[in-house]
Amino acid sequence: MELKPFLLDMWLDQWEHGIEFNLAASTGPSWTWKELLDLGGEEPARRLLNHKVVYSRPAGADSLREAIADMQGVSVEAVQVTTGASEALLVLMWLASEPGANVILPLPGFTTFSALPESLNMETRFYRIRKENGYRIDVDEIKKLADARTKLILINSPHNPTGTTIADEELERLHDFTSERGIQLVSDEVYHPIYHGEKTRSAARLPHATVIHDFSKAFPLAGVRTGWMVEHDRERREKYWNARAYFSIANNTAGEIVAEIAMRHRDVVLGKTQQAASRNLERLDRFMAEHRETLGWVRPRGGMTAFLWLNSGENARPFCQAAAEQGILLAPGDCFDSPS
Repeated sequence: MELKPFLLDMWLDQWEHGIEFNLAASTGPSWTWKELLDLGGEEPARRLLNHKVVYSRPAGADSLREAIADMQGVSVEAVQVTTGASEALLVLMWLASEPGANVILPLPGFTTFSALPESLNMETRFYRIRKENGYRIDVDEIKKLADARTKLILINSPHNPTGTTIADEELERLHDFTSERGIQLVSDEVYHPIYHGEKTRSAARLPHATVIHDFSKAFPLAGVRTGWMVEHDRERREKYWNARAYFSIANNTAGEIVAEIAMRHRDVVLGKTQQAASRNLERLDRFMAEHRETLGWVRPRGGMTAFLWLNSGENARPFCQAAAEQGILLAPGDCFDSPS
């Protein structure tokens, strides 16, 4: 078992801690513990200071699961708390792994999507998210890649790094396809519900879809290391619970309390993220108009990332290196298997 180099995190760790202008981060505006505790009021703060530093439950704290279920419009039983979306992906890929199995993933995409199944010797098949068709997620292309050995199809909407989204009717069409064939449909929604135009609905409404989400992106609280899965299938939930008992056992209990505050006050937390993202996108609109001879893009429809390219077609890493040396941090395209 071998994990390929995590180029994005290596790049960020090299530059982001002392950089003046960090445009490579994919999270929303930061919060302090004090701001979150003030948002929650006296009772959550008292709970935090007086709770015992012990194991939480493998499925997650009941009150946190209740708050998540309320947002997602599902039963509490359908919610499995995880250590970020990263653990959710680890659980899903681990359980999907068997001889001859394949998974279908977006390209470009977040490194973890492909690194985990590759490390487990699974075949990875990619549907392309191309600038030539406006970074559209092509359901027909995805369907052509599937066969009897396909265990899992992953959709990421809003998508990192392009900011594209999949329309509700297209996701429903894919859900019908996977349901008929017994393929697990996974919807990574860590940037939901941050949109720049038409909003789309969570896949949590679909009976055979698995949703993963976290408190690191749209909820920009990466330090609490908390995420969740929505799963309507009881047998799958039991497998997640069992896998989690081996991987991390339970979450950081203090992080769960703070995550619950954010979830119960999600209008404020998500509102702050949306406001910052919308404001910054307006600035980026102006910047791209001024530099259209050098840079190209497809305006993102959701999330907090945009995937620009050099019109010259050259590898973008030297450009990003030069920018970093001037105090401006961007993420090179080779971190997403797209060097230009």
